[in-house]
Amino acid sequence: MAQFHCRWRNVFVCVCTPCICLLLMLVFLTAMVCMSMNGAGAPGTNVQETPSHSVAPNDLRKKSFIPHAKTFWLAQDEGAFWNQLQLAIERYFNPILRPNDFRKRMENSNFNESLLMESFIELMDSDSMRKNFDKLSWQMQKFVSHMQKRDYPAIIQPDGVCGAGAKDEKEPPLLLLAIKTTEHNYKNRMAIRQTWGKEGWVSGHKNSSGGRESGGYVRRVFLLGREDPEEEDVSLSELLQMESEHYGDILQWDFTDTFFNLTLKDVLFWSWFSGSCNQTVFVFKGDDDVFVNTPNIITYLQDQLNKSQANDTIADFMVGDVIDSAIPHRVNNSKYFIPDSFYRGLYPTYAGGGGVVYSGLLAKRLHEISKSVHLFPIDDVYVGMCMIRLNTHPIHHPAFLTFDFPEKEKKELCSYHKILLVHKRTPKQMVRLWADLKRTQRPCWDVPLRNAVKK
Repeated sequence: MAQFHCRWRNVFVCVCTPCICLLLMLVFLTAMVCMSMNGAGAPGTNVQETPSHSVAPNDLRKKSFIPHAKTFWLAQDEGAFWNQLQLAIERYFNPILRPNDFRKRMENSNFNESLLMESFIELMDSDSMRKNFDKLSWQMQKFVSHMQKRDYPAIIQPDGVCGAGAKDEKEPPLLLLAIKTTEHNYKNRMAIRQTWGKEGWVSGHKNSSGGRESGGYVRRVFLLGREDPEEEDVSLSELLQMESEHYGDILQWDFTDTFFNLTLKDVLFWSWFSGSCNQTVFVFKGDDDVFVNTPNIITYLQDQLNKSQANDTIADFMVGDVIDSAIPHRVNNSKYFIPDSFYRGLYPTYAGGGGVVYSGLLAKRLHEISKSVHLFPIDDVYVGMCMIRLNTHPIHHPAFLTFDFPEKEKKELCSYHKILLVHKRTPKQMVRLWADLKRTQRPCWDVPLRNAVKK
């Protein structure tokens, strides 16, 4: 009986094993065929493939590119002007698809600028892009018509190498105040010079850890374009020149100063900073209608430098009022209006443009990476786009109040001692608030900043 069972078992194994192997092979082959046809892996996974061919720089419009990983903007959206412009750049410099060109980008920044121009010209020549351009508003068409131009010369430059500062600086500047303004806003500039924007040595408050007094040298520069040539007042330009000769803190470029051109101030400032401010540790970039508690900024930055791993994080450092997953404004009566014919998708994580602080090292990195990102009409969003390309992000701190105080908190005695920045304030309010800070300094000396840093 045992021999009978053994014989049948051997027969079963001999017959069924090849069938089972054949079945498994068929299942495997079927799965491979399906994956190659669909070009997709598991749900939510972006599959990268190595291209079997190279694409020449003048071949940016070809549809044979391999799709790359999803980003904050809709890369495959044919109906959005900016998306298609940037898509050509993203595909060309994808480090997985084109490692040689990625290295070329890192080594040759001039190549990046020429590629931006080339991609813009080639895509503008296509029928679909011309149709998209015709759908844009007049204001947006005006922006697009010169969005590839960045080589605007400086009309006025500061007397100092890196803005106006103390002549007897005994150490490198800790902070450069880079303030966006316009020719008309003379009162704002004067209020800033008299209050939170004073150059020279600025004492901080007691550090929360050691209790010692901190401080650092501060420099200042105002960033301007030109008024519309059709509306320009000659006497206004002459007054600005006199203002520059007296204070030495004006940096003006030869482009029309409009809301959509604020991005140019960032790009041109990064270029100027990279060549003029080698030793400056941090940059405050903000508007001329914010109020800044400069001593608190100094203390906060000193605390960052005293952290154990400061050397490892300083190249990525940016702090402000962080906005995440924002949706473009689609109401055409808003100055932030961006039509979906120009851009589709969410905005990247970015710090509100009212005021943000970042390291000098990051400013230089932003200068380089911006040469591979097409200009965008909203300046703080554009900075966020460049940060994404650097694979980093800003830190949120609730002491940056770009949307003002909660109503109850504004009335507290020490409310302005708890902040780094608040938006927005008139020149008269700046002067009064600065005097109030001095008057309440003693009773509010040990007041901590608003809340803890929110990650």
